[in-house]
Amino acid sequence: MMKINFNRAALAESLGLLTSVVPSRTPKPILRCVQIAADEKEVRICATDLEVGINYLVSEVQVEEAGEVIVPADELAGIVRESVDEVLSVRAEQGTCEITGSDSHFTIYGPEPGQYPVVPGFDGDADIKVRLDNLQAGIEQCLFATAKESTRYAINGVLWEIKGKKLLLVATDGRRLAHTKVNLVSAPDEKIAAAKIIVPAKTMSLLGKIGGSDKDTVAVKLVDNQILASCADVVISSNLVEGNFPKYEDIIPTDYDKKLTLSTEAVLSAVRRSALLTSQESRGIKLSIEKDSLIFSGRAPETGDAQVSMPIDYKAEPIEIGFSPQFLIDVLRVIKTPEFELELGQPDRPGLIKSGGNFLYVLMPINLG
Repeated sequence: MMKINFNRAALAESLGLLTSVVPSRTPKPILRCVQIAADEKEVRICATDLEVGINYLVSEVQVEEAGEVIVPADELAGIVRESVDEVLSVRAEQGTCEITGSDSHFTIYGPEPGQYPVVPGFDGDADIKVRLDNLQAGIEQCLFATAKESTRYAINGVLWEIKGKKLLLVATDGRRLAHTKVNLVSAPDEKIAAAKIIVPAKTMSLLGKIGGSDKDTVAVKLVDNQILASCADVVISSNLVEGNFPKYEDIIPTDYDKKLTLSTEAVLSAVRRSALLTSQESRGIKLSIEKDSLIFSGRAPETGDAQVSMPIDYKAEPIEIGFSPQFLIDVLRVIKTPEFELELGQPDRPGLIKSGGNFLYVLMPINLG
């Protein structure tokens, strides 16, 4: 027997994060459930897909009787989302869970308690500490560049590397690479600083969704082949990606002589407009850079062509180079500075974008034939 009264809004917030781990298809039906476990004082809800787990301490609860229940996640989340009550009462015994509001009563059947996989909490000291807002800003600047589906499993994740008091995050899908630096609260010890780990994209996405205040700190621990991250009431645990990340240093050009400083907003608008008349076949836009002018052009043989020009301060050799407009839009959306640097070599060499001292992006050109 278990009985808990939940603040509905707090429960809804926790389920919003928890259900993002629950797999939609799985050979193990129990993974489509969440585990609610209450002792005298606190209630934890856990979800896992056996790769990534969330252990969530729910606030604003009143425990009348301690216990455990395993409940199908989507059904529970739907009931909580659609309910209008401020408080929802959850009672459970022997695989049956009853949820009661002022005018509603739901009964959901789930597995017997005691069968749910263990989802770790966070014990002991952190290996790495980073402010939540700093980490989430870094995630926004690299996660988009990870490989969405790849046979090379290592690039489905984000590389974490420590340099002194900074955490380097690197992501690539083979055609572009994002590299950002995040300030840590303090420099970790040597053993941790030497570790290079690859964190799955799904785990990075969850860390990006943790709600909290700007003051919150994320405590990170590396245990065996797992990463544990604790922030406010949430512990996210995840397997690390095995395999070798590409030698990204070799990909970042250092010898370029063509350099421009451009307005982030103006270029984003120009790329969007010049891409309006591209087709699947021509799929790229051309940047024509001459003395004092930059022209973005797109064309689709059967539709027409587009040109957008802007004045620039440029004195080096003229160059024409083609890029994927989507890959430019992706990066321009996450640049936080009003201006960025564009550096180029030859038309068949990658473009290099830099913003502030902490962010760079390498982009393979495309041949526009």
